[in-house]
Amino acid sequence: MSSISRRSLLKQCGIAAAANLPVMSFAAPASHIPATIHVNLNENAFGPSPTVVPAITRELPRLARYATADLANEFTAQIAAYERVPPEQVVLGEILGGLGLYLGSQGAPGGEFLYSVPGYLALINAASHVGGVGVPVPLNSHFENDLPALREKVSPRTRAIYLINPHNPTGTASDPVAFRAFLEEASRQAPVIVDEAYLEYTRDFEARSAVSLVRDGANILVFRTFDKIHGLAGMPIGYTLAPAKLAAILRRNGLGDAEGLGRLNLVAAAAALNDQEHVGRVRDTVSRERAIWLQVLDELKLRHTRSETNFIFFDTGAPQANLAGSLGERGIEIARAFPPYDTWARITIGLPSENRRVRQALREIFSHR
Repeated sequence: MSSISRRSLLKQCGIAAAANLPVMSFAAPASHIPATIHVNLNENAFGPSPTVVPAITRELPRLARYATADLANEFTAQIAAYERVPPEQVVLGEILGGLGLYLGSQGAPGGEFLYSVPGYLALINAASHVGGVGVPVPLNSHFENDLPALREKVSPRTRAIYLINPHNPTGTASDPVAFRAFLEEASRQAPVIVDEAYLEYTRDFEARSAVSLVRDGANILVFRTFDKIHGLAGMPIGYTLAPAKLAAILRRNGLGDAEGLGRLNLVAAAAALNDQEHVGRVRDTVSRERAIWLQVLDELKLRHTRSETNFIFFDTGAPQANLAGSLGERGIEIARAFPPYDTWARITIGLPSENRRVRQALREIFSHR
């Protein structure tokens, strides 16, 4: 087993200053809309729980002190109770990069990592730096993870399978029955990492989650982040639920180290996790706004996916750069293009006032279609 330095694994988990972190309301008058609307990074426009800033403020007198193991252990226990798993199965941190480094370094070079394309590639890219080989699998005709095609690619060379559900950038969620059957089968041949960064935006996220399989002892890892529905993108922190033996190995290799996570990040995430009422309000508001968005896309006759997330994905009928440029002239920044879907655009669902402005801009742009 190769050893990986704590610093290299936890580089992404730096401390963010948050003394003046704003709490965004669920609605803003038009006069308060910023000159530029940023709907490009799938951030939660509604902000974190109102309990987060007071928690950070109370911790500021201890800012000169490193986060302690006791603080990390308390947060680990909180997550374990929430997820109904033993604390031994919880690894703190945004560990996808570190996980890719670890898995890619196991065994001889050339281990294959299956993933859906396009997608978020932090784990795949990290694995490639230490001998891993990414094996991209196109989405199916519904812009979902193509489970049969992925199953066909599994071989003795497969080191791990990485899937995002709901998928990014398409926003689609796999059928829960078919997805569970795939996970049960595939995890007998290789570890399966399920990135559920956006799953809490779905109303039935507990039934869709792969955590139940982790509880049953399957060779599955589930990643969650506080960057999305919890509104902590400025203080990035997440966690992974993994088989106990693998979780212990990852911790010995430096992942989940308290000092690297940061004192403020830990207390902010603990407060956010404790306020599930806020999470529910954000989920409900995003769901209502998403329904309006999909209705408008239908009115404009723009082909789109059936998103289950806080963003929409639709075909502009022309190079994505054309729409991005037109919206940019109107003070609206959207996500980059996602090849091979070069004519498709991804727009994050913002505040209702921001959404109205972006939708009006789309009506102006596509009025002559």
